[in-house]
Amino acid sequence: MTNLDLYAKAEHLLGIEEATEALYDLYRSELDEYKIKTLLDVGCGRGGFIQRMMSDGVTCKGIDLSSVMVDECRAKGLNAECIDIADESGKYDAVVAIFDVLNFLDQEELLKFLDGVAARLNDDGVFIADINTLYGFSDVAEGTMSSENEKEFLVVDAVFRDEKLYTQFTLFQKSENSIYTKYQDTIVQYFHKIRAFEKLPSLKLVDKQTFSLYDTKDKTLLIFKKR
Repeated sequence: MTNLDLYAKAEHLLGIEEATEALYDLYRSELDEYKIKTLLDVGCGRGGFIQRMMSDGVTCKGIDLSSVMVDECRAKGLNAECIDIADESGKYDAVVAIFDVLNFLDQEELLKFLDGVAARLNDDGVFIADINTLYGFSDVAEGTMSSENEKEFLVVDAVFRDEKLYTQFTLFQKSENSIYTKYQDTIVQYFHKIRAFEKLPSLKLVDKQTFSLYDTKDKTLLIFKKR
């Protein structure tokens, strides 16, 4: 199991449903302005945003590096693939990367990813993504939490140092014979300064909005147009 698949198995215990819905509303309202017909959701998760946009008449595809997430999308009848952006071949009016997708990439990976996004956009296409602010990492994301239900117990321990957030997930799942299986892995996220996005060769940063998702100004929304 990859660390992204572990995250997928534990996501329902994290209590992020309300925050996720708030982000979906924000992205949807921003996209309203562009009158898009096709959309690629990178890091699509279980397909919630795809379903929203399809209800607006937009043709959508999702890609995610977690096979667990992609399998759930397909079970809902959604168009989804477990591939990297570099392996996607379609062209779209809009690409989105919702809920920290860019923070999972180091600087070198980020630049390759953004070039990959630009290659998938139609002329005058729009790319929207969100990142954590420094405050969002150091004061909001860092810390320890636990959650449980009748069959599962999750502990999350996050430490922010050297502009990286190291989050260890420890998940215990009970089987039918009451034996617990332990899954554990660490996910690293990277803090990116806004200037990293200001002089890209293939994308132009046309708007940035710092907003509050969990706490005061913990997120920044980035809107790009294809150069």
